[in-house]
Amino acid sequence: MAFGAVMVGPFGLSPGDVLRTLVGQGDPQATIVIWNIRLPRVAAALLVGAALAAAGASYQALFRNPLVSPDILGVSAGAGLGAVAGIFLSLPVAAIQASAFVGGMAAVGVVTLVAAAVRGADRTLTLVLVGVVIGALAGAATSLLKVLADPYDQLPAITFWLLGSLASVTSADILPALPAVLVGLVPLALLRWWINVLSMGDEEARALGVEAGRTRFLVIAAATLVTASVTALAGVVGWVGLVIPHVARMLVGPGFGRLLPVSALIGAGYLLAVDTLARTIAPVEVPLGILSAVIGAPFFVVLLARGRRGWA
Repeated sequence: MAFGAVMVGPFGLSPGDVLRTLVGQGDPQATIVIWNIRLPRVAAALLVGAALAAAGASYQALFRNPLVSPDILGVSAGAGLGAVAGIFLSLPVAAIQASAFVGGMAAVGVVTLVAAAVRGADRTLTLVLVGVVIGALAGAATSLLKVLADPYDQLPAITFWLLGSLASVTSADILPALPAVLVGLVPLALLRWWINVLSMGDEEARALGVEAGRTRFLVIAAATLVTASVTALAGVVGWVGLVIPHVARMLVGPGFGRLLPVSALIGAGYLLAVDTLARTIAPVEVPLGILSAVIGAPFFVVLLARGRRGWA
């Protein structure tokens, strides 16, 4: 699939062109297209899709809710606010990505602190409700900046970023995100047994010797780090973290040790296919967020229809 994605685009390439370029014998134009445009974009699509799907599987298992997605605690809204603030201040691209990352992490940090200060309530429900509130506040601040932004320069850039895109991704953009994603995925893989136990409920987890509060914090921190890293790279791309874990669960079951890698693999392939469609389906590139919604919304309806049948 990745090989085919490298060939597809406004500048068409044959399999022979790609192979010759990869071994250093391609013509100059094909070399520029493949190494500077296509390969970074394919790599970014694989990374973003895998990260969002893995984070979605982690959140769904943690909150024991099949309708949870990676932005449930406001990470996407916070990242969006950070990026919009960077664009509003006319910062360079690297600084905008850094602002998005900091905004996403800060939003979840605020959610965690506020939820910890609330006593006498269900911890999971409190986290979700506070996440909704912080996400709404970040969305309101984003809307205010859009109103104040220059309508001819800043506003189009803000709108395009909030819809998600990999159009301008380069190798230099991927390098900072990759280690952050790996740092987030490693704890999720190591905690796979504890996440399985925690998905049965806090009382059952404590009975089996698992510290629910500490494990929940580690999972939230790791999944948030993964989500914020790729959101800073690609913008706000919805539905991947909601839809793909369900597809993986249908294939391998709810066991997190199998669910995490399968979700990441399917998510990588899914977003690569969506990104390939985004740059080929129309003369003007379609933002990833739009295509993800068109594909994910029907699945969400089916998910609601079968929601009465249980979690797994």
